[in-house]
Amino acid sequence: MAKILVFVEQRDGEVRKASFQAISEAKRQGAEVSAVLPGSGIAAAAAALGTWGAETVYVANDPNLALYSAEGYSEVVAKAVETVQPSAIFFAGTAMGRDLAPRLAARLGVGALADVVALTLDGGAFTARRPVYSGKAFATTTTAGKTPQVISLRPNVFAAEELGGAGEVVALDGLDLSIRAVVKELIAAGGGELDVAEADIIVSGGRGIKGPENFALIKSLADALGGAVGASRAAVDAGWISHAHQVGQTGKVVSPSLYIACGISGAIQHLAGMSSSKVIVAINTDPDAPIFKIADYGVVGDLFTVIPPMVEAIKAL
Repeated sequence: MAKILVFVEQRDGEVRKASFQAISEAKRQGAEVSAVLPGSGIAAAAAALGTWGAETVYVANDPNLALYSAEGYSEVVAKAVETVQPSAIFFAGTAMGRDLAPRLAARLGVGALADVVALTLDGGAFTARRPVYSGKAFATTTTAGKTPQVISLRPNVFAAEELGGAGEVVALDGLDLSIRAVVKELIAAGGGELDVAEADIIVSGGRGIKGPENFALIKSLADALGGAVGASRAAVDAGWISHAHQVGQTGKVVSPSLYIACGISGAIQHLAGMSSSKVIVAINTDPDAPIFKIADYGVVGDLFTVIPPMVEAIKAL
């Protein structure tokens, strides 16, 4: 039986949803699933991972790992790899996963597959499907050669399933945590907003909202739907909203159940970041805007007259 090790990402002791998705997908492959969880004060989070399919959870519980460190976290995952000897290592394709996965692959001298959207395991080799050329095409790749293969999975593409099991928690020993670059403090943006990378519903604004003050209208629709606020690069470059909200090739790649694009024309860089959304709704005054080519539903109209009644109707429901 193949063995898969899943890196589990947490923030302040809370495991990210994308990591649950990665564990569940590893379990669906019929493999023996282990997880590795670095952090500080994470005992409760480690014990809960068995519910999602992790049979063994390797924990590095150390104050030096309270905040993400590429050097420290690489050491932890490499030690878990040495212990488990897996066929593959799964990462969620979050900002942290995108940073850590290639570092680990280079350290182990193995290949890496990024942003995978479909995966099958046959005879010890994985066949992966991933977007290429800014999402205009898909490549199918089969892993071969030296193991373990490092694979990052696009968030919100693979379902997270609670199985109700219990995993064994094992402390990782013998770690060399001589971290040279130390994070002293992490200052989070206020408001407690949802991260677009993990949100199931996203409402994004672009140049068509005409100014930063009008993101309040985008937020009103996002709040009514219980979703997150996104933005195009044009809106971010104009300084209307922070880069944390940017969706696209140079922002965050998202795959929500519902994506509503408001005043976004649909440049290829933006489409590369959201074209895998399950349902796409576009609101734009230009009937020839490229966004309509990939939208499931389109509204040709002024977002300032379209959105307010949408918000009222949603609240009424």
